[in-house]
Amino acid sequence: MYKVKFGGKKGKTIELVESPDLLAIRTKKKQKLEDLEMTSRSKELMAGNTEVASFPEAGVTVRKMAVSENELGLESAVSATAHRDQARASLKQESEIRFAGRVLQDAESGEVMLYTENFFVKFRNAVPEKECLAILEKYQLKVKNKLVFAENAYFVEAEEGTGLKVFSIAESLLKEKKVEYCHPELVQERRFKSPAHALQWHLGITRINGREVNNHVNIHTAWALSRGMGTTIAIIDDGVDINHPEFSGRIVHPFDATEGNEDPRPKLEDDSHGTPCAGMACAAGLKDGASGTAPESNLMPIRLRSGLGSMAEANAFVWAADHGADIISCSWGPSDGDWYEPEDPLHFRTVALPDSTRLAMDYALKNGRNGKGCVILFAAGNGREQIENDGYCSYKGVMAIAACNDTGKRSVYSDYGESVWACFPSNDFEWADLNNPAPISEGLRTTDRLSKPGYAEGDYTNAFGGTSGACPGAAGIVALVLSINPALSHRQVKQLIRHACEKIDLEGGEYDEKGHSPYYGYGRIDAGKAAAKAHRAMNRTSVARKRKT
Repeated sequence: MYKVKFGGKKGKTIELVESPDLLAIRTKKKQKLEDLEMTSRSKELMAGNTEVASFPEAGVTVRKMAVSENELGLESAVSATAHRDQARASLKQESEIRFAGRVLQDAESGEVMLYTENFFVKFRNAVPEKECLAILEKYQLKVKNKLVFAENAYFVEAEEGTGLKVFSIAESLLKEKKVEYCHPELVQERRFKSPAHALQWHLGITRINGREVNNHVNIHTAWALSRGMGTTIAIIDDGVDINHPEFSGRIVHPFDATEGNEDPRPKLEDDSHGTPCAGMACAAGLKDGASGTAPESNLMPIRLRSGLGSMAEANAFVWAADHGADIISCSWGPSDGDWYEPEDPLHFRTVALPDSTRLAMDYALKNGRNGKGCVILFAAGNGREQIENDGYCSYKGVMAIAACNDTGKRSVYSDYGESVWACFPSNDFEWADLNNPAPISEGLRTTDRLSKPGYAEGDYTNAFGGTSGACPGAAGIVALVLSINPALSHRQVKQLIRHACEKIDLEGGEYDEKGHSPYYGYGRIDAGKAAAKAHRAMNRTSVARKRKT
């Protein structure tokens, strides 16, 4: 068993075990394994395998090795391990394979966890740099980057071939009195928070198939005061089609955190999630198009295709803060259990927030917007499970956004718990077992990738949804608030949104004495109320300043 600590010496311990039958394979040019020319021996050993996780940005696939019928029985686990090791040895001889190795899994949930030979190390603030470097040299670690988002923090690498020894190195480093945090770069699949109308019922009253839909965010009242001009929303996702006409003239400081360049466009076939998310926040609302909640806000597209917990993830938040983002919207996170399978073990799995990402988020909350702090929103999740199990969206500085449907009730998949801050309209599913009726609408209308299959055949989709759609929609409302009153701190914005929510589903919402529901947070965001509150707060500040002069 291997152990990692997030949160320092007294932090949360993550226990990992080696899988007996999983094999991680990294190709040299990020090709798909099936596209490679391999020897007949390797092809034979890899026949019948199943992909259980993929990291296409790194050319990594994780395969479950098949066991032939004559190997099944009491010795199947041993046979699977032998099969894995034979395939591993053969693949290492292939010219197009860079790496073939063992796989670690979360001991509690079985989730695949990839490790690299990189580390995040933060020394105590008072330790001189010379001493920090001496300790790193003691462990034969090379500095890749000195990090800007935390004092005395480094991204370092061990010698190639260190392998599983990274865990013992991290454990020893963390025992050093001058080290505050240390963990290997531990990566898992990052999942998007959208399960799978020109009407745009979520913005205002409309009719669908003759039925009135009146469960929206009251956006038109807010637009009388602001449409988001002067604000910037960072969408951290799998890439945004910046050529879409809905974003024309409003793209600022694009970045690909995974590849380290300034081209945030989708680069993989399935990079289809970021464009509809961006549209929910920033689409201009062209004729026959789709409007975001902040149609005049600038869009900062940040492509992040790296795994959960990677250093690229931390760098994405730092880029947003350093380049003027007012709001950061994240519609992704750890794997959810299947909402329709109550016994799915992923429902009960907890995922801690890595120190590297946590400190990068703290940097954005502290230093963004010239010290007023970026407002960070996360999608609550689509597993119909406890949000506190997710260390990302339950982090104290974040607004976690749940999903409600076109009848003013909880979307059947939406996560719940104390950390849900508010909800925003999204799609839903009929599910008889949970007495959940069919939705009136198809889902959310928003932008889609141009000329490529995304969520629909055209340049727009009418069926986006999940808390993935809810989060950027809420982010756009925050942009309206900051456009009206840019003096608000991120904490003040969070409280303003709290008091601008409309309580829905009073019978089933289980609101407590503080007005909080585990399903809806403080309720469905009312953009009109939020804009009005921001305007009143700005006027009060102006009056106070005049009195002082």
